[in-house]
Amino acid sequence: MSSPHSRLRTEWCPSIPRELMAGAVATFALIPEVIAFSFVAGVDPAVGLFASFVISIVIAFTGGRPAMVSAAAGSVALVAAPLVHAHGLPYLLAAGVLAGAMQILFGLLRLGVLMRFVSTSVRTGFVNALAVLIFAAQMPHFIGANTATWAMVALGLAIIYLLPRITTAVPSPLVCIVVVTLAGHWLGLPLKTVADLGHLPDALPAFAWLSVPMSLETLRIIALPAFAIAMVGLLESMMTASVVDDLTDTPSSKNRECSGLGIANVVASFFGGIAGCGMIGQTVSNVRYGGRGRLSTMFAGVFLLVLMVLLKPWVSQVPVAALVAIMVMVSASTFDWGSLRTLVRHPRMSSAVMLATVAVTVATDNLAAGVATGVMLSGVFFTFKVARLLHVYAEIGEGGVRVYRVTGQVFFASADMLVDAFDVRVIDGAPVHIDVSRAHFWDVTAVAALNKIVERLRKHGSVVEVTGLNQASQDLILRLDTTLD
Repeated sequence: MSSPHSRLRTEWCPSIPRELMAGAVATFALIPEVIAFSFVAGVDPAVGLFASFVISIVIAFTGGRPAMVSAAAGSVALVAAPLVHAHGLPYLLAAGVLAGAMQILFGLLRLGVLMRFVSTSVRTGFVNALAVLIFAAQMPHFIGANTATWAMVALGLAIIYLLPRITTAVPSPLVCIVVVTLAGHWLGLPLKTVADLGHLPDALPAFAWLSVPMSLETLRIIALPAFAIAMVGLLESMMTASVVDDLTDTPSSKNRECSGLGIANVVASFFGGIAGCGMIGQTVSNVRYGGRGRLSTMFAGVFLLVLMVLLKPWVSQVPVAALVAIMVMVSASTFDWGSLRTLVRHPRMSSAVMLATVAVTVATDNLAAGVATGVMLSGVFFTFKVARLLHVYAEIGEGGVRVYRVTGQVFFASADMLVDAFDVRVIDGAPVHIDVSRAHFWDVTAVAALNKIVERLRKHGSVVEVTGLNQASQDLILRLDTTLD
């Protein structure tokens, strides 16, 4: 049996040098994307950087998945952008607190298990829709852009995609930022820079109470955005945690991750940061470079803020074109291109769920609405499939007894099919034996259907015998006080 010290070391820092190196790699992968996501959300880069710093530290202690990197994320930024544009940053911070509270409640109620109901088709649709929305968010920077902007975006993309063929020692997005910034400065190109988007941090984040009216009107404004932020954050974090589970062959506590993310988002909002969630790309980088404990998660956030404060004069000169190039890369790498090849090979219902998730998300700019639609359709299609598995086989036994053998699941969606299988005109008063030994009755509608069949047959003069009810079905019938004798 391992000692508490041994368990603590395993959970936090199996190897301190390896944890610090992996956290540093994740930081360099975070820098361009956090700034770019802040840009997408319509807030100052400091808001995203403060959020990433606070979330990383808090969730290192409260999260349920060691080595997972959580920070300001593109999916949350997309959901948050309309609220920021309509009402400003204070309302976004209030929405972050409410979203965090929802996530804490989600975890305390142990609702992490509900993520099992999100099918692969819905998850694929979620990822593809996220990629489409991230790319669409870059369109305003292409429309009416000058030649220099187009050229720098092209240069940035070339670096991002070609450099890894030469070396992967340095993250190509970071090299993109350095080269595009230097090229723009030396050539004196008319490019919009990060400084034009807002100020960068020059000190540690400070605690501050929310500056919005505590009223029902405020709740009305932030309720739906907060719910969307909470659900999108939970979904992406659960997906990221599952990826790490597979990569490391270790389990994680999904319910703790839900509550931990909620606590991190509440704290981040009170320190002036946007809500966040698990980040798949940075997490995979962290794990592949040896991160296994909570130390790598915490160090990624701390190192991020240190670099941003120390390098503020340089970072402020980064052209927006470099960020656009990075976001285009993020969009392309996020999209599941294999799903297009399998679209015709997968069952039509599964493909329909994926496409509906994408369509609703893109049409509404709401990832939560798309996921909800996908989950609902998955449930409807699954119910339809199961209902079609019900079969009733009829035969004539000894003495003219009509024997009906029922196989499959009887519930609200298949109950009418069961009733329709018994035609009193064909039976014409003959004795009937109903064998349900290979069937299961799930709900009130199923029991009511069986009772309806028995009463209808008896009304037309048939002697009816029902056999083979399993114990669960018998218990349900007894609870409903229904007599089939």
